[in-house]
Amino acid sequence: MQPIERAARRHDPAPSRWAYRMHRLWLTPAVRRLLRLGVPVAISGLALLYVFSQPQNRTVLTQMVSEIRRTIAERPEFMVTTMTIDGASAELAADIREVVPVDFPISSFDLDLAAMQAMVAGLDAVAQADLKVQPGGVLHLNVAERVPAVVWRAEGNLELLDEGGRRVAALAERGTRADLPLIAGIGADRDVPEALELLAAAGPVSDRLRGLVRVGERRWDLVLDRDQRIMLPETGAVTALERVVALHQAQDMLARDLAAVDMRNPARPTLRMRPHAVAELHRIKGIELGDILQ
Repeated sequence: MQPIERAARRHDPAPSRWAYRMHRLWLTPAVRRLLRLGVPVAISGLALLYVFSQPQNRTVLTQMVSEIRRTIAERPEFMVTTMTIDGASAELAADIREVVPVDFPISSFDLDLAAMQAMVAGLDAVAQADLKVQPGGVLHLNVAERVPAVVWRAEGNLELLDEGGRRVAALAERGTRADLPLIAGIGADRDVPEALELLAAAGPVSDRLRGLVRVGERRWDLVLDRDQRIMLPETGAVTALERVVALHQAQDMLARDLAAVDMRNPARPTLRMRPHAVAELHRIKGIELGDILQ
């Protein structure tokens, strides 16, 4: 009986417990993907890591990539040969070409358009800049230039400002831009829009206007010829000036011998007469008083 039992156990077709577990594990989709994809990828990664760990291999690969890039970048269709500028005056165009040092021809791959556009937009006279490479190897720059609206005098310097108070350029002499109105004083550049409103309201006396002075960084004085001043309040300056202009048109007030029209308190306007006018007034009053006493 013993030989028969041993033969039965030797030819038993049922798999062992480990064989059964390994077979079930192999049928798991995750394991099958790992063995089919993960293992080859891991082997390839280790091989590449070994290759790139050698300095000479990295040098050769870097040189190869650089040569391929240079070959592509220097193709004629990628070369930029000239730069055009639209919307800028001749002076501004010269400044732009100075701050954008590009030696043509140059590959478009070597142009940092964002940095170049930031350089151009950083110029005082530039309000907006748009830079792009056009077909035909042209670097095209479209510029919106700031338009000077006033001349600002402060601390002995002259500067051109646009209607928003942004600096446009320095000015050597006032006579160079005599066509623009003059504002003066520290802080005047921060209130250019109000200054332009006041200049518009002073239209009827514009032929006598010399400029606007910012006083204490809080209010304006309108300066006329013959050393006359219209002292305006901190708030409601335009309305106060319109009242003065209306009085002048009705009674020719500013043609008289006045030193200043003080509107700092709009409820109590004050006229300041010159010393000569005051003396003359006293003389006239004295004559009238003498006639009365006689």
